[in-house]
Amino acid sequence: MKILSKVVLVLVLFFFSLDVYALTDTSRASVVIDMDSGRILYENNKDEKLLIASTTKIMTAVIAIENKNLNEVVTIGEEVLPMYGSNIYIEVGEQMTLRDLLYGLILRSGNDAAVSIAKYVGKSEENFVKMMNEKAKKLGMTNTVFKNPHGLDDDTENYSTAYDMAILMKYAYTLMDFVEISGTRKWSVTTNKKSYVWYNRNSLLTEYKYATGGKTGYTPKAGKTLVSTASKDDLNLVAVTLNDGNHYKTQESLYEYVFSNYNSIKVIDKNNSNFENDLYDNLYVKYSFSYPLRDDELEDIKTYIDLYKLDDYENNDKVGEIYVVFKDEEVYRENVYVKTKEKEKKGFLEVLKDFFNSIF
Repeated sequence: MKILSKVVLVLVLFFFSLDVYALTDTSRASVVIDMDSGRILYENNKDEKLLIASTTKIMTAVIAIENKNLNEVVTIGEEVLPMYGSNIYIEVGEQMTLRDLLYGLILRSGNDAAVSIAKYVGKSEENFVKMMNEKAKKLGMTNTVFKNPHGLDDDTENYSTAYDMAILMKYAYTLMDFVEISGTRKWSVTTNKKSYVWYNRNSLLTEYKYATGGKTGYTPKAGKTLVSTASKDDLNLVAVTLNDGNHYKTQESLYEYVFSNYNSIKVIDKNNSNFENDLYDNLYVKYSFSYPLRDDELEDIKTYIDLYKLDDYENNDKVGEIYVVFKDEEVYRENVYVKTKEKEKKGFLEVLKDFFNSIF
């Protein structure tokens, strides 16, 4: 009987373990956030300041995309001569569009592309780095300092945190040019000097079916770094791992953990938003809002509506706000508008009758 009991216990533990996702994280620091709401869904030393290597180039790309026409042609200068490590091997005097340089920057992590972009967009590397830090401050990246546009850390060092880099990637994905470049697996370029074929160095794009983009990085001092994106069932995520020798395995594990525990719940539906109230007949909002929740959190999210009474209002006037609270913390707020019934057009006889009534 004792042997049988042990066998039964082992079987119970075995079947139970099949339902428990084994999370593996070997990074020094990591985080996963929901790209749409910004909610942190997993964290590990997310605010520790660390070297970020070539994930720096996410910000380099953002500055270029926001400040220049990507179809402009860049003539490569002597700024590329001192570059070492990961390069696309462009030459002095070579001409390439800014868009193609960005593909070389993101897909192949070209340090020579980074300094060429910096000189072209910022007029000097020093001024470009100033633009990078100003943007970081504007985005709320409070623990980030950029010293160069490429991430090499022998002479100058770029420091950030897993959480700050997630904020940056979340913003970068509002720029469609960045989304397209980041998720491209292969890109071909022909210049006035030669032709190139570049393959994306982010292996997660081919190894993990839900991956949509990202940027890798590595230096001996920083270790392997990775900022990536993945989407499944209306959940759009950003994952960051810093100083992790198994960064692809870790990120796949983090994504699977979040996808298996969270669902994207539509809290506000713009197509079904005529909220019950005593003041107005037809209310609406302009945007829908979804929030990632576990099954045991569904009762923790609430919506509230604040309306103010207007005795005289017109179609599409703002009449209040709706806000979403999760565990006593406001996570979203937007305006509420009113629709009025269109006045029926009067026929000729009715108009004529109104005219004579006004006279007599």
